[in-house]
Amino acid sequence: MRVLVCGAGPAGLYFSYLLKRRNPDCELRVVEQNRADSTFGFGVVFSDRALEFLRGDDPATYELITPQMEAWSDIAVVHRGTPVVIDGIGFAAIGRLKLLQLLQQQAASVGVVPEYEKTVFQENNYDLIVAADGVNSSVRGRHDFGTSIAHLTNKFAWYGTPSVFDTLTQTFVENEHGTFNAHHYRHSPRMSTFVVECDAATWQRAGFASMQESATIAYLEKVFGHALLSNRSVWRNFPNLRNRRWFVGNVVLIGDALRTAHFSIGSGTRLAMEDAIALDRALAEESSLAKALAAFEAARRPIVEKLLAAADASGAWYERFPEHMKLAPRDFAWSYIQRSGRIDPARLRKISPKFVDG
Repeated sequence: MRVLVCGAGPAGLYFSYLLKRRNPDCELRVVEQNRADSTFGFGVVFSDRALEFLRGDDPATYELITPQMEAWSDIAVVHRGTPVVIDGIGFAAIGRLKLLQLLQQQAASVGVVPEYEKTVFQENNYDLIVAADGVNSSVRGRHDFGTSIAHLTNKFAWYGTPSVFDTLTQTFVENEHGTFNAHHYRHSPRMSTFVVECDAATWQRAGFASMQESATIAYLEKVFGHALLSNRSVWRNFPNLRNRRWFVGNVVLIGDALRTAHFSIGSGTRLAMEDAIALDRALAEESSLAKALAAFEAARRPIVEKLLAAADASGAWYERFPEHMKLAPRDFAWSYIQRSGRIDPARLRKISPKFVDG
């Protein structure tokens, strides 16, 4: 089989590794438009049990990445200067570039050599084309997948900070211009990710539209009290991307090219890697490409749609966070932890007894 993988982020790299590991004779080409060390943001966070989904089928990758991760078992919500700790909500994080380098290492171990700073416009002569080239997928744009993109109204920007936090923390603050939120967590022993978010009205009143990057950083450092570092840290609106069709002919979407999940639930990279696993499994188990692509969608769609419902609910809660900030700190924390609809009071009592009893 001749396979073209467009995109060498987590989705494309991991799929390429799995395919080549299973089928060393496969004729595989991996093309990435950016440099090998190009990645935006600072860290990536995994919810629940991090990479446990890899342990059974791919212990080598699990053992390679897991020791490099920062992990914690609680989260903290800070509102009106009052931290409320919610126990039993586990997360783990790793630097985006570090994760990319480890996946590049795994791909190289089975002979995958991506072609960087290259774009493919000619898709002929391939049996399978895997579009793993992200939200702005050029491959997806050349086919009719029934794509829709709806942008949320909040503005967010992805920063880093040398401040190191004990847990994933959500800090909510208010000043003369309006309301701000920071999602922050350590992704290495010396660095943390610091995602700043504000509603559109606050963004306008603060003057960010005409503010230079250095002035924006200085403003936000004053708001939150932490030094911030930039890495293409531009203000954006989160794009909720969906596709009615997951494949067209021999072209299939995975990762963020297929759909996005709001960053507040920490599942985007996991979804991308699970897409890779499911697609490789379907190709191994089915007798034809058409059956394999149909099986991939049939297996993944119910799982993905359930998680996307939670992500959409979480994103909608953040769209209204200034309204929620009228609550007292503890009531605010209750609202926050139930925002996705996945944790009701009965389940919360089982996993966060200290918080509930408090």
